[in-house]
Amino acid sequence: MLKIENLTATVGEGEDAKTILNGLSLAVPTGEVHAIMGPNGAGKSTLSYVLTGREGYTVTGGTATLNGEDVLALAPEARAAAGLFLSFQYPVEIPGVPVMTFVRTAMNAQRKTRGETEISAPDFIKKSREIAKVLSLDPEMLKRPVNVGFSGGEKKRLEIYQMMMLEPRFMVLDETDSGLDIDALRTVAEGVNALRAPDRGMLVITHYQRLLDYIKPDKVHVLAKGRIIKTGGPELAHRLEAEGYDGVLAEAV
Repeated sequence: MLKIENLTATVGEGEDAKTILNGLSLAVPTGEVHAIMGPNGAGKSTLSYVLTGREGYTVTGGTATLNGEDVLALAPEARAAAGLFLSFQYPVEIPGVPVMTFVRTAMNAQRKTRGETEISAPDFIKKSREIAKVLSLDPEMLKRPVNVGFSGGEKKRLEIYQMMMLEPRFMVLDETDSGLDIDALRTVAEGVNALRAPDRGMLVITHYQRLLDYIKPDKVHVLAKGRIIKTGGPELAHRLEAEGYDGVLAEAV
């Protein structure tokens, strides 16, 4: 579903440009959940930004396709309409824009791009209430500006709310577990697991084994120095939790 081959990318411009991704290759089949772990500065968040088209990052080589389509050639909004979703590590505040207005506008923009009819106000409200209940989100929060005055855990739950409302085809979760207590972690994981399906794929970026206790990955990849250096099953995450990255890094030399 997601296929990345020899991807290289830089951040910054001119003489200040720095190579972050250095020949990264990765494949996530339809219906699978893959986890990416790695030390700080390895390029995990950069990968998520490059896939979703964040400004300031330049692809200098390689390819990335989603269902056979070259996502790197698309504008960020076209990537979203194609079904690509990023849950931010640090969700931004959008003063003056209520959550429900923001999400319904996004849903209808994507539907229009795909040639689908807009969701009606009653259907939107019904779906919103159902998902808010699953995520233990106070319905009043959805009337407030996006992320303004929200705690760290509330922001992360709101990211998953948006994901469940939009129902993307492929999800990239960039350290969704950071800053969450155990109860919030379980709630977020329940929302994520509710979207696991044979026709969807998921890439979970995390530092910690604990998230993978709730979101069971099919494969675990270790990213270091801008490339995947080791791939294994869930047991690889347990090894990293127990031993750290030094052993795996030494094996890759």
